[in-house]
Amino acid sequence: MLSPGMTTAVNVTRNPEADWVIRAAGQTGIPERALRAYVAAAVTVNATAPTCGIGWNTVAAVGSVETAHGTYGGGSLTAAGQVSRPVVGPVLDGAGFAAIADTDGGALDGDTRWDRAVGPMQFIPSTWQLVGRDGNGDGTADPFNIDDAALSAATYLCAHGRDLTTADGWTDAIYAYNQSDVYIRQVRDEATAYAANAGTAANAGTAG
Repeated sequence: MLSPGMTTAVNVTRNPEADWVIRAAGQTGIPERALRAYVAAAVTVNATAPTCGIGWNTVAAVGSVETAHGTYGGGSLTAAGQVSRPVVGPVLDGAGFAAIADTDGGALDGDTRWDRAVGPMQFIPSTWQLVGRDGNGDGTADPFNIDDAALSAATYLCAHGRDLTTADGWTDAIYAYNQSDVYIRQVRDEATAYAANAGTAANAGTAG
């Protein structure tokens, strides 16, 4: 459930910036439904953690690198923000990836032996249990819903009082998400390109 006072993503997305979202989606190549969720996540988290300064472009960049905005494997996002097909990452059995034994009985990833990252923002089940948020106000935190996943990712990136308007704070946040220098460069390049291609819009969460 959302923290007290946190505006749900579904309300944030119904804002005066709707025209900007449509235009920016075309300029960046981000699916409009995903972009709405990213902007909403940034606005919502910055309202409750104003020192974070996370930008929609950072959330979008993570979504792009992780699963191409939920389209990895030929899927898409429905109007309700659900992935059209399960987005499940590789088996985390130590063969090329970290070894993480099953933590959810296969409830989210379908694997009762090893964990696998799930959803458009690729959360490990144990992490989702800690940081999963209800972004669309339906009463359920679902990692396969882009509103929930984006809000959870933004919340995770802003944890521990991070300030994403600084280079060190931003880098620390992305490193916490994925401990890879290559990953950090990929996300930085995507975030920079998204901001440049979309331009600046008031209240669109362009910082960070």
